[in-house]
Amino acid sequence: MPSLLVVHHTPSPATAEMLDAVLRGAADPEITGVDVVRRPALGATVPDLLAADAVVLGTPANIGYMSGALKHFFDTVYYPCLDAKQGLPYGFYVHGNVGPEGAVTSVQQIASGMGWKAVTEPVVVTGQLGKQHLEACYELGAVVAAHISS
Repeated sequence: MPSLLVVHHTPSPATAEMLDAVLRGAADPEITGVDVVRRPALGATVPDLLAADAVVLGTPANIGYMSGALKHFFDTVYYPCLDAKQGLPYGFYVHGNVGPEGAVTSVQQIASGMGWKAVTEPVVVTGQLGKQHLEACYELGAVVAAHISS
């Protein structure tokens, strides 16, 4: 069964709500045959990524960059997974109170450097979450899961 790995750092209520919406989307009843695996960024491992057929990343924007936890995940998996995960489908979401652009760019640059392929646009939210943001996160999870659905 194809596996979707969701690697997240959820220190705030907003990022937790976004994560929940992504997970609901990935588990949409119309999408079948996908095992959704959820891992906090500080606990996600090389074997987790090697077993994944796609990945969704979630991070707050901290001082104009992705969270240190997500950067730690990338640092941990970069070389051990670089060759094996070329072309890996991915998507991601970012929440910040101000200036999430640096976080978006940093995730895109590292994912590109790993040879991953975005299958949908990132969900980027500045400030308060609205219903439309949570719907976009649901869609993000559903799109990435459907991409690998059997």
